[in-house]
Amino acid sequence: MTAVRVAHLYPEHLNIYADRGNIAALERRCGWRGIGFEVAGVGVGDTLPDADLYYLGGGQDRDQVLVADDLSRHAGPLGEAVAAGAGVLAVCGGYQLLGHSYHGHQGDELRGLGLVDLVTRAGSSRMIGNIVLDCELEGAGAHRLVGFENHAGRTYLGEGVEPLGRVVHGHGNNGEDGGEGVLAGSVIGTYVHGPLLPKNPWLTDWLIERALRRGGWTGELEPLEDGLELEAQRVAAAIAAR
Repeated sequence: MTAVRVAHLYPEHLNIYADRGNIAALERRCGWRGIGFEVAGVGVGDTLPDADLYYLGGGQDRDQVLVADDLSRHAGPLGEAVAAGAGVLAVCGGYQLLGHSYHGHQGDELRGLGLVDLVTRAGSSRMIGNIVLDCELEGAGAHRLVGFENHAGRTYLGEGVEPLGRVVHGHGNNGEDGGEGVLAGSVIGTYVHGPLLPKNPWLTDWLIERALRRGGWTGELEPLEDGLELEAQRVAAAIAAR
């Protein structure tokens, strides 16, 4: 079986709120099944490697500013990789950088990748708390997704662009339209921390399966015992519903 190859973009800058746990979840769920796993860190000035999944974590505003110009170098290659079947997972600050731009309070504008039709504007208050979504992804069916959001940005999707899920409890992209995150083919963006993947093993497996199929794999993932993960999900959903 081929290995899952992950490119972790700017791990030294985009790494708040335990978002490194998403890489750990991917690695462990591959390892428990005997699937190879390779992760390459991509820093400022580095060349973008060929990978099955590209990951951007969350970061403070100052960290987003530090990496935004460098990230723009990868807009073309990353777009080509996505067109060839690679996946992208971007969380919070990384999610905002998937779009066209981020507009700050002082009229400043941070350029994004333009990989997805969305824009983000700074809000006057933070949207914080546990969040629950209803999601339906092709090949995965309908699932609940849980986690924690903490963001001041209000993200607005372009016409025809679909959110990752619909908000059951929490704020979501902007607290107005009921959507959270974005799902554009193999590209996922979300404000959900927690970290995201350990509490949502179904999404982790969806990403792993897509990565493997890109390499020509045609099998089915072996089921795992997810009792602890599902209990963590249950507790998080219960807290969000209070």
